[in-house]
Formats: sequence, C-alpha cells, structure tokens
Amino acid sequence: MALSPFKFLQEVRSETAKVTWPTRREVTITTIMVFVMVALASIFFFAADMIIRYLITFLLGVH
Repeated sequence: MALSPFKFLQEVRSETAKVTWPTRREVTITTIMVFVMVALASIFFFAADMIIRYLITFLLGVH
C-alpha cells in the first residue's frame, strides 16, 4: 500500500489539527514546577551524599 507524499502530508496536517496544545500559562507553570523539583531533588541528593560520606568516613576511621 503505497502512500503518496501529498496524501501523507494531508494526513499529518489533519492529525496535527487534533492535538490539544498547551497554553502559554500551562507551559510556564509546568516549567517552573520542573525547575522546583530539580532543585529539591538536587538538595536531597546532596544531603544524602553528605550523610553517606560522613558515615563511611566515621566507620572507616578516615579523617
């Protein structure tokens, strides 16, 4: 079943028209949420790393 490039582009355009695109406000809020979550995750992993480092140096007696 060969599809002509013209027919393919028509179908792509038709399907793209069905997409519900986010508003600028939704994109902004989602972007801010991502940055906040990245910041919280980095703080958590930094703290976990420091605690693990402290425990290992304490257990091994390395100063």
